[in-house]
Amino acid sequence: MGSYRSRFDIIADILRVVKDNGAKKTQIMYGANLSYRVLTRYLNLVLDACLIKFESGKRCYVLTAKGRDFLQRYREYSMRNRHLERQLKNMHAERKVLEELCSI
Repeated sequence: MGSYRSRFDIIADILRVVKDNGAKKTQIMYGANLSYRVLTRYLNLVLDACLIKFESGKRCYVLTAKGRDFLQRYREYSMRNRHLERQLKNMHAERKVLEELCSI
């Protein structure tokens, strides 16, 4: 069974799709693997937060400097989070071993 994406995961996925050359709504929807309803909600959120902007000349969404900063910080956060989750999993395994050693 797969895990659900967090709010930050979805935002980062949207920003990654837009990052290099900009993207239109449909490209973002498919690239970030979102339903239209979820895309609309998150697109408004990232626009309001000024992480992306719509360039009418290109007729697409592009990443802002703030959006690039978010992506960089998200990468660092995500790496630390995965590391901590592995450590926590190891701690649970160690606790289980200790509990088994104490059982009669």
